[in-house]
Amino acid sequence: MSKPEKRHALSTRLWHWVNALSLGILFMSGLNISNAHPRLYWGHEGFAPGDEWLAVPRFPGWATIPDYYSLAGARDWHTVFAIVFAFSLLAFMIAAFLNRHMQRDIFARAREWRPSNIAVDIREHLKLNFDHGSGKYNILQKITYAGVILVLLPLMICTGIVMSPGGEAALPFLTDLFGGRQSARSIHFLAAWALFGFFLLHIALVLLSGPVGQLRAMITGGRAE
Repeated sequence: MSKPEKRHALSTRLWHWVNALSLGILFMSGLNISNAHPRLYWGHEGFAPGDEWLAVPRFPGWATIPDYYSLAGARDWHTVFAIVFAFSLLAFMIAAFLNRHMQRDIFARAREWRPSNIAVDIREHLKLNFDHGSGKYNILQKITYAGVILVLLPLMICTGIVMSPGGEAALPFLTDLFGGRQSARSIHFLAAWALFGFFLLHIALVLLSGPVGQLRAMITGGRAE
């Protein structure tokens, strides 16, 4: 007798928790790094006050790693967990394609993109009904997860490479792709806060849809529906 299929594969669960830890540390150490020069620019150059498109507020110690200003210490934390983050994402993507999680659960079918289907999904979410639709994820979940996994996370890695002198020297075409090192830094900042927004939304929906069951499924795997 075969074992019941899990809702979440082991590779997905491992990546979920490693990714959550990595992003948390990267975000908080990134805020510490931001405190060293809290201004953002577009293009290849930018340093002088008044040339920035955004002056970023300084972040308090309770929100940063370390919890005191230390550019060197923050960069050490950031570098180590950037490596963990990048290779865990690569491993997850390979596993997700091999076990068809990406094709089966993340990529939306053509019929799911119908405006009527998306409208129904929006209405059901507004009614806090998260069990509608067929398959593991509904269309809004697929759009969101695909955007995070295939766009935001790789964007963080690529812009991070541009911001690293060694990375920029190894892959100079990325600097031109993003329109300059300062542009990459601005995009990196915006993508980080977009991920933070996704995190808040994700936590809110987990709480609204049954946190105990959701947490148990992401630890033990749960049962496929």
